[in-house]
Amino acid sequence: MNEQNWFALEITVDTEATEAVEFALNELESLGTEINNPGKLPTETLCVIGYFNEKPETENLSNHLNQALQIYGFSNDAIKKTEWREVENKDWLAEWKKHWKATETEKFIIAPPWEKVENTDKIVIRIEPSMAFGTGTHETTKLCLRAIEDHYKSEMSFFDVGTGTGILAIAAAKIKSKVQSPKSKILACDVDEDSIKIANENAQLNDVADEIEFFIGSISASTPEFDFVCANVTADVIIPLLALLVAKTRKILVLSGILLEQKILITEKLKEMQISDFTMQTDGEWISVLIEIGK
Repeated sequence: MNEQNWFALEITVDTEATEAVEFALNELESLGTEINNPGKLPTETLCVIGYFNEKPETENLSNHLNQALQIYGFSNDAIKKTEWREVENKDWLAEWKKHWKATETEKFIIAPPWEKVENTDKIVIRIEPSMAFGTGTHETTKLCLRAIEDHYKSEMSFFDVGTGTGILAIAAAKIKSKVQSPKSKILACDVDEDSIKIANENAQLNDVADEIEFFIGSISASTPEFDFVCANVTADVIIPLLALLVAKTRKILVLSGILLEQKILITEKLKEMQISDFTMQTDGEWISVLIEIGK
């Protein structure tokens, strides 16, 4: 990794297509994204900035942008200009601090370490900005947090598949820490080694590192069953794993990272498995699926 400088890709895009570009940058494993709109006024175009420690290959970048625009229903003409620039490491961190604010759900507040959180009855989760996906602001993360708020009980075991920065596993551990209940297992995995390192650091930041077991990898046939399983990944990862995810869930299975346009793919796969009792929630262009196993 380049310790001195980052690469910033600035993409000028039609305002309505900004989420498609952000999705593409996340799929390219950008360190983070931001939308540059200093005046916060309605404009025809916006600049979406993605940060990288190495520039993606031009063809790979183009393919991801084109596919994302197509998924969201836009043509390639939505992108007006792309431009690379170098930024110093300190500038990157400063940009995060300026633009990333706390995100709230009904029971949780996801906040960076430097932001003051006033007296609240909500559970505060501190997340350090990093290259791992998941700062709590994305719709898929919020959908999963809402499912945890509504359905997770402190006595349940919990498995977070594709943990990213560890938010969902930390949320479960925080719920457990608020009540006196028998300790049950919390497991979290990710195929990305850096994500697991960062998730561990975030668990330590939230004083729940002893409550969560992190590992590099994914769900497998040898994985034990858990009461509550959450897979916040992408539809192309979920569909091949769906039978395994269902088999390893005792009570509640939550699937997210699914675009509205991919709803039929998940629905058809569930029908193939003779699963008809499930609920869907929507946030922006994203959906989550909640299945109560054995209901």
